[in-house]
Amino acid sequence: MKKFFEDIKKDVKFKSAGPGKKLTEDTSDSTKPQAKQSTGRSQPRHAPTDGAQRAGAAALARIEQQQKPKVFTSQDAIRNQVKRELEAEAAATAATTETPAGPVMESRHLSVSGIYFTCPLTGAVLTKSEREPHIKEAILMRFSEDPVVASIMMVHTFNKDQDKVKGAVEIINKYIDNICKNPTEEKYRKIKLTNKIFQERVSCVEGCQEFLQALGFERTELPIDGQDTSEEFLMLAEQDEASLELLRERGEQLRKGEPVRAQLDRQPQAFRPSPYATHFDLPPEFYNLTAEELKREQQLKSEIVERNSMLRTKAMREREEQRERKKYNYTLLRVRLPDGILLQGTFLAREKVAALYQFVRGSLEDGWQPFELMAPAGKKLIEDEDVALNECNLVPSAVVTFSWDEAVLADIAAAGKAKTSVLNQNLLENIKVLS
Repeated sequence: MKKFFEDIKKDVKFKSAGPGKKLTEDTSDSTKPQAKQSTGRSQPRHAPTDGAQRAGAAALARIEQQQKPKVFTSQDAIRNQVKRELEAEAAATAATTETPAGPVMESRHLSVSGIYFTCPLTGAVLTKSEREPHIKEAILMRFSEDPVVASIMMVHTFNKDQDKVKGAVEIINKYIDNICKNPTEEKYRKIKLTNKIFQERVSCVEGCQEFLQALGFERTELPIDGQDTSEEFLMLAEQDEASLELLRERGEQLRKGEPVRAQLDRQPQAFRPSPYATHFDLPPEFYNLTAEELKREQQLKSEIVERNSMLRTKAMREREEQRERKKYNYTLLRVRLPDGILLQGTFLAREKVAALYQFVRGSLEDGWQPFELMAPAGKKLIEDEDVALNECNLVPSAVVTFSWDEAVLADIAAAGKAKTSVLNQNLLENIKVLS
């Protein structure tokens, strides 16, 4: 190739040297321009400058680059494929229109409108952002009915640091234990509010002072011995035997208390048999990623394709699968019943398979009869195994197949006819068409 370009350069130089002439040709021809007579000495030729040499090298490089064909590797093909996929996804997700009120997403039919929760105290159905303030309000409303129970809920629900909660509960139970052992000694029935341990480990935990006041402690000013000033205390009146026993019970009740948490609303829904059973369009709440993180996930798809093309150890694959599962907070599951009807429900991704069985059992007309559930890959889901839904690759959505236990199938066959319906009447009354 190099010799080829050298020949081209020689040919260019030859053509640029001007017209040639014969050695015997008469130079006095009037039709031709007069040529200067040679002095017998050749004119000195100057060497090309550095700039000219660099320009020539650059020109040669351009010629060589134009002639050299590009060699595409398999990695190039993969990158191009990924680029095309990303461009297609970007075009699909960029279906927004600008209005005076701001960007409006193109209308789409979601498989479920969102994630909802049920308050265990009021039964209200709440969105994710509504659940915490609603539960706090519901607990505070309980103070008018039972201040002891309400303050226990407050201690375990309003504080995020459960280690601090545990430490405060232990100290309060120590107060109670000392009072019960020494019921007539006043020093055990009063707590100085400026006490360092009380301030750093008890009063800083929301609900602890409310619990002590619910037990009967009252704020009071007590004089300091030998001084004209006083200090503020929480003081408990002397208790009789029955009151001391009740005090112990309430201390144990505080120890066993648990946070009040909104429960995930399954949003059960039945659908008629449909070819769209495996089509899911989920809202963003199902993903444990922000908008920026989702965007970055799309950008990393090319790296994922390249990584999947490499040989990986089993440990590497398991770590990647575990990271993949953590992307999802929730999962939308559909159960295909023997009559083709689909039962849909929302679950936490980390919930156990037993929760799915319980949901299906509660939706059946005859929930006491044994049945089996099969994952999309044909693997049987075992109810008694301590396995989470995301560990069964049932996230962020999946269709599970329902089948009766063999003994139940035998009974149905012996009866001579199949069940007309599997779901309970409430779900069948609100059955919809999946689209």
